This record gives sequence, structure tokens and C-alpha cells, in this order.
Amino acid sequence: MNTNEFSNVKLKKSLTENINMIKNIFTNDTTLVYRTLSIGKFSNIKCMLIYIDGMANIEAINMSIISPILLNDIADINTNNIMDILMQKLLLTGDNKKTTSLDDIINGIMYGKTMLFIDGLDVVISISTIGWKTRAITEPQSETIVRGPREGFTESLNINLSLIRRRLINSNLKFEFMKIGKQTKTQVCVCYIKGIAKESIHEELMTRLNNIDIDSILDSGYIEELIKDAPYSPFRTVINTERPDVVAGKLLEGRFAVVCDGSPVVLTLPTLFVEIFQSNEDYYDNFLYSSFVRSLRWLCFFLGTSVPAIYVAIVTFHQELIPTSLLISIYTARKGVPFPSLVETMGMTIIFEILREAGLRMPKHVGGAVTIVGALVLGDAAVTARLVSAPIVEISALTGIASFLLPQALGLVEIRLIFLLLSSFLGLYGYIFGVMGLVLHMMSIRSFGIPYMTNIPSFTAQDIKDTVIRAPWWNMYLRPKLLTKNSKRKKK
Repeated sequence: MNTNEFSNVKLKKSLTENINMIKNIFTNDTTLVYRTLSIGKFSNIKCMLIYIDGMANIEAINMSIISPILLNDIADINTNNIMDILMQKLLLTGDNKKTTSLDDIINGIMYGKTMLFIDGLDVVISISTIGWKTRAITEPQSETIVRGPREGFTESLNINLSLIRRRLINSNLKFEFMKIGKQTKTQVCVCYIKGIAKESIHEELMTRLNNIDIDSILDSGYIEELIKDAPYSPFRTVINTERPDVVAGKLLEGRFAVVCDGSPVVLTLPTLFVEIFQSNEDYYDNFLYSSFVRSLRWLCFFLGTSVPAIYVAIVTFHQELIPTSLLISIYTARKGVPFPSLVETMGMTIIFEILREAGLRMPKHVGGAVTIVGALVLGDAAVTARLVSAPIVEISALTGIASFLLPQALGLVEIRLIFLLLSSFLGLYGYIFGVMGLVLHMMSIRSFGIPYMTNIPSFTAQDIKDTVIRAPWWNMYLRPKLLTKNSKRKKK
């Protein structure tokens, strides 16, 4: 955490000196508004309001601050009692605080608050008049569902916290605030449920956040990269989401949420491997259907990482494993193709990723059409020109589509390419060695002290109820044991 730039600067009792100090800090800033007032009809005490146009609520300033100050008819106002009169009788705003810290004054002004300076006092009243425009609450485009809440987080910290509070009306829901970033001083909030979340994880999280030393935090992605375990791993050790219901569900399991002002994406931790295959909609639909869909996600993880490698290994080294009719069909399709299977597969994988990324970055009304047309045209042209074979196009399309079912598994492409390279040199033995290395890597990962593969090696009934399948709610009476200090969710 950074030290405050103006922490040692003291306010003066002279209104003129204090205002000159503010003007020297906000040099040539035409958005800053200075409004001089006389307090009441019978007083000569001068004061000044300072706020930023566009950040503060002008209507609230006019009706709740300026009007009561100018129109009051209190006769015995002096510098000894003016502060109590303002705080208790005149100001109609809900959040008013006294401050003598110049750093708090500067940060408050930039955040949209109004500062009331009074001549003869070295104390300033900080008035909450935040009034900047925020985006409406809408459904997140990246996490669309068929059944469930449609609300998503916005860029406003207060709105995001209110969305969480509405779902967890619980006095044990705790919010801890801090500011990160020496230049931006971004407000960050850590959310957890006391009595369910573990103190050891809380201490580790706060230590990592307090150790962040960086100029700016513009999005929660900055924080994710600075605090996560295994930064070079293709797997996520910190999950992100834009849905309040997802955050509420994870808090109820003993996890922590990190909310960053200015970002609609909330971080949740610790993270387990099984979370890659979980969706909030699994808990809203019938458990039989949800279990089937979740099983498909596990299958897609295998398809997205292994099918190209297995195909190259068999076609290159183990042709005897292919039925004769299928082998003849494959070699007929590859007739005239000048490149080996490895080059074909890697080329089509890279092209598919280029098309996917292009579809994401282009305008929405043309992005999908361009991606589909581009894939059809390029695939057909490549097969016709004998640059690649038809089976490679089908395999690349299958693995690419399978990866869309796992939005949190961003490392599938990297794993796919590693398996592909190993298979091209050692055949199925290379693929097996790659799988062994991947398993060892996943078993070695920790997320804030919690083993990443928790519940995967276990075969007890309670541990597998929310992994490959989703058991019915009446049968899931325990929370994940390693994540929480209170594992009991409901009566057995």
C-alpha cells in the first residue's frame, strides 16, 4: 500500500489559505467548482463549498446544503458552535463527516464528495454528494443463462455490494475496504461470511492485497494477476464472474469475494479444479439434467485437449489401431496434402483461434456472421486446395466448439498444443506422458493454501456430490470441508 501524499499537511484556520492550498493542487482545473456562502441571515461567518462538476449531485447540493445554509435564521452562530449547528441542524444530507486530513479532502473531492470549508476553523465537513452516472443493471453478456436471475454487476462498487447484500441478508456478511494504487487509489472491498469463511484464508488474502505496490488498478484483472497462485499455470486459481448470484453461492461455501470499484467483474477465491465445470444454472435446473450437462463439460474438457493429439499420434505412429475402412478413408482424404498431420492440426488450431478472437472484437451484429462465414470459406477452400485434409477441419471445429462449454478453462489451447507436440514425436506414449505431467502439475497447485484438486481423488459419497454430477439439494448437507470452518449446510 502506498503512503498518502498529503498526510503530513495541516489545514489552516484561514479560509483564504485553505482555498489557495486547494487551488495549487488542482491547478487550471476548470471542473472544480468554488461556491462562497454566508452562514445564515444574521451571521458574517464565511464558508466555501468545493466539488467537481459532473462527479457531484448538483440537485442535492442546492437543496440539501446551499439552501439550508443561506436561509437559516439562527441568531447566535459563532465559530465555537458553527460546526455542531451545521452537522445537527442545517445540513440535510445523510452522510456528513468531520475531517482534518488534506489527503482525505483531496480524495473525497475526486470521488464526488462536497467539502465545506469554514472561515476560522481548521476542520472541514465532508458531505457525500456522489452523483456520477452509472450503467444500468443488465444481464452479463458473457454469462447468459436460460433460468436464473438476470442481474449482473456494474462498474459501481456501491451498486455491486448492494446486489450481494440483497441475496445475503445476514449480519455475518462482512465487508472490508481498502485503497490500492498509488495514483488511482482504487477502492477495493473484500466480502466474506463470518463463521463460515476460514480465518487463515482471510489473513493470507489480506496480506497479499496489502503487499500490492503498483501505480494503478483499473480493473479487477490487475488484482487477480497480482495475488493468484501458480501465475504460469494454464489453469485459473482465482475465478471471476459478473453475476451476483454466483458470488452469493460461493460466499455461502466459505469463499471470499474481491470487488473492485470501476470493474463489473468480481473475483472469488480459493478456487478448485471442479469449478471449471460448474455453472450457476446447474443449481436452478433439475439435478438429473444438470448432472448430464456437467458430465458433457467433463467430456468437452477431454475433447478440447486430447482429440487432436490422439489423432496425430494414431495416424502417424499407430495406424494398426485404426479399422481398415477408416484408415483408407483418412488416407484418401489426405491424398495430395503436402504437410504432415502436425502442421495441419496446428495451423487449423491457430486459424480457429484467430477467427474466434476476431468474432469477439468485431461489432456484435457482424461478429458472429463473419466468424461463421470465415470458418466455412476458409475450411472449404483449404480442403479444396489440398492444404489440409477434411478430418483435420472436423477435428479442429470439434475441439474449438468443445472449449466454449468451459468459459473458465482458458488454458485449453495451450494444453492442446503441448499434447499435440508430444504426440507428434512419441505417439501415444507422448500423449500419456503429457497427461501424467498435467496431473502432477494440477496436484501441486494450491489456491490460497487449498489443494487445487480437492475432492477429485476422493471416492466418498459426500465429496463427489458436486463434482462430476450435481446431487439433489436434500442430499448435499455439507459444504466443502477444506474451504470452510463450518461444513454443515443443512440437517442430514
